[in-house]
Amino acid sequence: MSDAPLMPKATAVWLVENTSLTFDQIAEFCKLHPLEVKGIADGEVATGIKGYDPISTGQVTREEIAAAEKDPEHRLQIASSKVRVPEFKKPRGARYTPLSRRQDRPNAILWLLRNHPELKDAQIMRLVGTTKHTLDAIRDRNHWNSANLQPMDPVTLGLCSQIDLDFEVNRAAKDRPKVEEDRTQTLVPAEVTTARPTPSTTSEVFGAAPAAKKPSEEKIDVESVFGKLKELKKAE
Repeated sequence: MSDAPLMPKATAVWLVENTSLTFDQIAEFCKLHPLEVKGIADGEVATGIKGYDPISTGQVTREEIAAAEKDPEHRLQIASSKVRVPEFKKPRGARYTPLSRRQDRPNAILWLLRNHPELKDAQIMRLVGTTKHTLDAIRDRNHWNSANLQPMDPVTLGLCSQIDLDFEVNRAAKDRPKVEEDRTQTLVPAEVTTARPTPSTTSEVFGAAPAAKKPSEEKIDVESVFGKLKELKKAE
């Protein structure tokens, strides 16, 4: 809440007319210059302004004024209001662009269209301070100076701040639908491909047992075989 009373000049007129406070006391209470209060007393300043009673509005008490009238060094203290008035916030309208920078707006619009296609038209218009007609003309290459346009960062041009640009980009990213990741083909990390498989059986841990050797076949004597055949023929 501000320390100055409501309608300070009208309050000063009432205090000059209805109290014996000094000019300095009234000036400090109403946040005015002492010479301005002296001009009100002389009728040179605030002519035609009707006095505004600060007592009836609860901005100061009679006891406080009486104490200040007795002591010229005493300073009036504004009474704390029991009602909290919310601070007035100026509605955010169209951004004002200085005349010296308005010629750079088409370049900034082209930069935003190329580098941040996710931004909506209303966001670009809010950042650069342009119109829908100009935005569509630059997008469709129907602008009268399309051949000479060069994309330039609006932050560098001073058309908007980096904070405002990041805010609008993040806002557009939140509104954008999420894209599901394609998990059909993925690269396997090197740790997985080069890692040795974990053994699961005893043979894989200790190795396979050596195979039993087959008994070697007896060597066949060719001469004894043919000798037996000859004996059989003679016997016949």
